[in-house]
Amino acid sequence: MSTPLSDQEKRKQISVRGIAGLGDVAEIKKSFNRHLHFTLVKDRNVATPRDYYFALAHTVRDHLVGRWIRTQQYYYEKDPKRVHYLSLEFYMGRTLQNTMINLGLQTACDEAIYQLGLDIEELEEIEEDAGLGNGGLGRLAACFLDSMASLGLAAYGYGIRYEFGIFNQKIRDGWQVEEADDWLRYGNPWEKARPEYMLPVHFYGRVEPTAGGVKWVDTQVVLAMPYDTPVPGFKNNTVNTMRLWSAKAPNDFNLREFNVGDYIEAVLDRNLAENISRVLYPNDNFFEGKELRLKQEYFVVAATLQDIIRRFKSSKFGCRDPVRTSFETFPAKVLSLLSPLVGGHPAERHSPCPGHPGAHENSRLLTVDGRFTPLLPSFQAWEVTRQTCAYTNHTVLPEALERWPIYLFEKLLPRHLQIIYQINHLHLQRIAAMFPGDTDRLRRMSLIEEGDPKRINMAHLCVVGSHAVNGVAQIHSDIVKNTVFKDFYEVEPGKFQNKTNGITPRRWLLLCNPGLADIIAEKIGDDFVTDLYQLRNLLDFIDDEAFIRDIANVKQENKQKFATYLEKEYDVKINYESLFDIHVKRIHEYKRQLLNLLHVITFYNRIKKNPSKHFVPRTVIIGGKAAPGYHMAKMIIKLITAVGLVVNNDPVVGDRLKVIYLENYRVSLAEKVIPAADLSEQISTAGTEASGTGNMKFMLNGALTIGTMDGANVEMAEEAGEENLFIFGMRVEDVEAMDKTGYNAQEYYQRLPELRQAIDQIQTGFFSPAQPELFKDVVNMLMKHDRFKVFADYEAYMTCQGKVSELYMNPKEWTRVVIRNIAGSGKFSSDRTISEYAREIWGVEPSDVKIPPPNEPSISSS
Repeated sequence: MSTPLSDQEKRKQISVRGIAGLGDVAEIKKSFNRHLHFTLVKDRNVATPRDYYFALAHTVRDHLVGRWIRTQQYYYEKDPKRVHYLSLEFYMGRTLQNTMINLGLQTACDEAIYQLGLDIEELEEIEEDAGLGNGGLGRLAACFLDSMASLGLAAYGYGIRYEFGIFNQKIRDGWQVEEADDWLRYGNPWEKARPEYMLPVHFYGRVEPTAGGVKWVDTQVVLAMPYDTPVPGFKNNTVNTMRLWSAKAPNDFNLREFNVGDYIEAVLDRNLAENISRVLYPNDNFFEGKELRLKQEYFVVAATLQDIIRRFKSSKFGCRDPVRTSFETFPAKVLSLLSPLVGGHPAERHSPCPGHPGAHENSRLLTVDGRFTPLLPSFQAWEVTRQTCAYTNHTVLPEALERWPIYLFEKLLPRHLQIIYQINHLHLQRIAAMFPGDTDRLRRMSLIEEGDPKRINMAHLCVVGSHAVNGVAQIHSDIVKNTVFKDFYEVEPGKFQNKTNGITPRRWLLLCNPGLADIIAEKIGDDFVTDLYQLRNLLDFIDDEAFIRDIANVKQENKQKFATYLEKEYDVKINYESLFDIHVKRIHEYKRQLLNLLHVITFYNRIKKNPSKHFVPRTVIIGGKAAPGYHMAKMIIKLITAVGLVVNNDPVVGDRLKVIYLENYRVSLAEKVIPAADLSEQISTAGTEASGTGNMKFMLNGALTIGTMDGANVEMAEEAGEENLFIFGMRVEDVEAMDKTGYNAQEYYQRLPELRQAIDQIQTGFFSPAQPELFKDVVNMLMKHDRFKVFADYEAYMTCQGKVSELYMNPKEWTRVVIRNIAGSGKFSSDRTISEYAREIWGVEPSDVKIPPPNEPSISSS
């Protein structure tokens, strides 16, 4: 096979990125050299690659800042309704290349850096991922920020500036080992500290009734220091803000004890306050009811709502009317999205949010400000809160939904607990009036769950405190209405909606797969970058031989580039012609990496049984992180690596099957692996994956999907045609029926000889000869208490994988199916998702106004 073009050569061919003007290149070189000069310390004459990275980052940032200031001035003057997206996770990845693309600077920067004798791709690799998220949910927040800016919405992202993000995963002797992600070690060129907007957040204390009302007193104060990061839209000069809060102890923290105690101890105790923003909880789809987690949730909500109210009061350019002291207009100007603020995955809010410390905190702030002066009567404050908030549910797994113990709330947020009791009282009064005598319904719908201990059901609080509730794919929204919130849906059916998730095509096509983007642009123009539905026009070329060949060639180049990376990192020889079968996502039983592995073992056994038979070669790549405390997920990783060790070193198998565990899967690695995939594994048990977004990224980048009818897979099949996906297995109805009759793993084990052989090999130590019983917990789970019914879908999965291999043997027809998938992926742009949220929930209209760049007169002055 011919050597692939160098990155520089390829990038110079990419027309979709625009032509670099000579003046732009000269100006970037000049700016780069100036930054490099000031970056280097005086006693150091030789620049390091990191110096070059920072010089380029600061050069690009210079182009951002003027647009950022101009955007905020524009919002101040026009006073639009503002959207606030609150999330405990923003999985941003790297910023440099994305910023260059959105500002239209990539080609000029490429050329300037090339002329300076440097490799821009090497500089991009130096940047740390901003890994402030666990997986799909945090990455969704990042895609939404990109789309909100690209659609010209006055939007703000609010979250926590974790000192340590998602852990770095090392695989040692086949086991996952976690290392701290010290992503700020060398500094972050994209953020700006804003100490002038630092705000106090209160914890603990007690509630004191007074003649003037209830007071929350004797609290412990932690300061929230904001750090702002610019979020550029795509070539529209809009630059929004992501504001992340860092916890700081006040100067008098614990120093009251100084006179009678230990000054040194008091200063050291400042760490207790500052621990709030120290580390991201590494759980995905699992609620861990720790006090620190509740502190994090309340910290981001309390700081953010104070900031929103400050901005609301000071807004309206040239006007100081009473309108800004009347909070009745608050919902008309403010909309906040609380995303994963409710444990693991439960809630995302569009607005001061109910359903964790958001709603009741908003109600408290609107009732009482820092000097205990009433802003609104309590009933009015709650109504304003409801109108301002919306709730997005992200999971139906019961272990992921937040249920906070009353005793913890009472200790940490005593005033809020009182407000929640008030909200529950009014809520149950209303339900009792609608359904007289139905005490069981009252129990089911209460915000307070009886038991030992009593708990607050945060998802119920979310529903009650919002004007809209939605799921994130049609099948998920139906489950939300029919099961999880059935009682609430019966009371207020008009409140429930669907908003299918999406991904930004800027990062997930233009940035990560420029070759494919360019081929598409040659055929249909480049407007698809902001209107992804235009990909439908590719169907006009489904029989175009040259186009089919170009699509196949780009895929092959991407595979070759990724294979080179794998060979370097893992010392495994990869067959470029093999089918690249990719399964990358968090490790969780419901995502069924074990089902994939059973196919791998069965495929291995078939090769061993008939070594002279022709098999379609496969490179199976599995990757993802397991929560550090999730024993079964860690055992699954160990089993995958153990199987890989046997398969990869078996001379009979050769290059017909390789199994690679992709270490430390993260955003920047996803950008490499997704464009190289032939097959995308989306095989969760039907009814468990709310949506999925990795599935959309693979589809857009020309991989075919093998999957169940779960999450957004259902809509992908609708858009591309079910015959163009490899759909298998039980539907939601089948799973529900099996839950009623009972799932019997033993029956499948006895009936299916290949399944039995694979399980016996795992159980008897074939893949762990030094420790024959190593995987007994995995086998025991699969045989006796598998909630996700792996064996029930094994036979259908094996049959479907046979169809995959069969189609792969016909490259032309495979590529035609790929084109149909790419053409059908337009629905899955986050631009479409955000437009629907904006119009149908938030009450704002996307804008195609292009704010003039800093070197031109502003709109107001023109």
